[in-house]
This record gives sequence, C-alpha cells and structure tokens, in this order.
Amino acid sequence: MSEIKITGQKRLVIVSGRAHPQLAIDIAAELETDVVPTDARTFANGEIYARYDESVRGCDAFVIQSHTDPINEWLMEQLIMVDALKRASAKRITVVSPFYPYARQDKKGRGREPISARLIADLYKAAGADRIMSVDLHAAQIQGFFDGPVDHLFAMPVLLAHFQKILDPSTLTVVSPDMGRVRVADIWSDKLGAPLAIIHKRRDPLIPNKVTVHEIVGDVNGRVCLLVDDMIDTGGTIVKAAEALKAAGATKVVVAATHAIFSSPAPDLLQHASIDSVVVTDTLPIPEHKRFPTLTVLPIAPLLARAIHEVFDDGSVTSMFDGAA
Repeated sequence: MSEIKITGQKRLVIVSGRAHPQLAIDIAAELETDVVPTDARTFANGEIYARYDESVRGCDAFVIQSHTDPINEWLMEQLIMVDALKRASAKRITVVSPFYPYARQDKKGRGREPISARLIADLYKAAGADRIMSVDLHAAQIQGFFDGPVDHLFAMPVLLAHFQKILDPSTLTVVSPDMGRVRVADIWSDKLGAPLAIIHKRRDPLIPNKVTVHEIVGDVNGRVCLLVDDMIDTGGTIVKAAEALKAAGATKVVVAATHAIFSSPAPDLLQHASIDSVVVTDTLPIPEHKRFPTLTVLPIAPLLARAIHEVFDDGSVTSMFDGAA
C-alpha cells in the first residue's frame, strides 16, 4: 500500500506531478512509503487530466510538483491534482512546491503590474489546498499571500553541511549578490564563522535578466568567496558578481544556490573562468544537458520528507531550523 497508517487510521499519502517524479520517489523512500499511482496525461489540445488509481478518502495528502519549464503546464497540473484530491474526499491537502512559481513577482515595482505570486496562492486556495510547503521563498512576504498555513523551509542546513566539510572559515568570505539577500548571507556568515561582503548592483526594470555590478562592500582580496543566492536563472547575475569578486582579488569563487532553474544560457555561463564551482539542490530537475563538471547537486528530499513528517504528525517544522523558520 502507498500509505502510512498510525493510531486512529490517520493516513499519509504522497502524490506527484510529472515535472520531477524522482524527487517524489526520493521523498516517499525517506518516509518508507510509495508514491500513489496516478494516471496523468496531456491531451492533444494541451488539456491535462489526472486520476488517482487508489482511494484517497480521508487521507492527509501531499501534492509534490517542481515548477520547471514549462512552468505554466506544471502549475496547472498541480492545481488539477489538488482538485481531484478534494473531490475524492481527501481530509487535508498540502501543496508541496519546493520552488514557488512566480515568486519573483511578489510586489508592484511599477504601475499596472500584477502581483502574480499572490495570484498563485489564490489559485492554490481555490483548487482546494489547505496548506503550502515551499523551500527558500524568493520573498518572505509570500507567506502572507495564502489564507492558511505556509511552511517556509530553508535549504541552508543542507548546503551548510556540505561547505563545512570543504571550506576553511579562516580564508572564507560569504558574499551577498545584492542588498535583498543580505539578511540570509549574514546568517550564513554567522554559521560559518566568516566575514560578510555585499555586492551592490542595479537592474534595468525594462530589460529582464540585465544586471550591472557597481561595487563590493567589504574586503575580498586574497579570500575564497562563497556567493549565496536563492536561485540561478540565466546565470547573468552570478557571473557578473563572480567577475567583480575576481577583479577585487578573490582567489576563488564558489556559488551556492537552492533552486537551479538554469534557463539558457546558464549552463554555459556558469562554466565561466571566474566561477570555480557551483553547488545547488535538486528542488528542480537538472537534466544531463544542463549539468557541467564543476556542478554539485545536493538532495533536498530528506529535508522535505522530515517537514512532511512533522506536518503529518502535528509536530514542529520550526524546530528543524533552530527556531529560525
């Protein structure tokens, strides 16, 4: 059976969209269960259909979907899967979106713009979701967009454990790629016992993915620099930041990010001479053609599985992050 039974016949059910099925399989394995078989398909005209091959009545369901390209198709599939669970009498439905779709559209920068991150939360609620679980939201205020519990997980423990083994804090400087990530970078700095530097950049609001690096606040000369960010899309921001750090005397630049979107031409750009290595998690699928020799991919499934277990058991997700969640 693809479910866990505990006292009172409470049942945990894991279902997965088609965007990143391996992640759901890995999470289910951590929970010592299976992914519920699902008949999901796309018709010739693009419409999506989903039906569960087992009863989900009365269950505590977790709908796992990674919002990779084509993001709108996988978002629609997840909404349809939530609706199917609701109509099949699932007791509670949790949307597990490791990479929250449209997270960068979290506020109005100019007049007549949408707040698409809020729209996504409304869509989840309308479909029947009771709860949302996500990793490293691009903006913390997204938690307030959903009228229900939001479990905001942090990939930092996964990434930190890796870097604590391979980096020497005496020669390390943690670098925030922009002012918006300073708070997170400061936490990294404290955890690793390393100083903090900040890159001041300016983005042209009329040209997407266009960044100009201006100056570095902090001393990086002769230091190994750890650039920390929540996501890498086209890679332009990271490359410009790495170039600036090397020009300022950094001996090595290591990049850490949670979400490897890797839109073209990121896989090529990230092999730039200014970047020595890139470390990401597998919140999003990374096919072979997007991988390169200096890339390390860390598994996020243990973190998500533990959070799902805490939610299912009515435990504390916050306790997973030393009260920082």
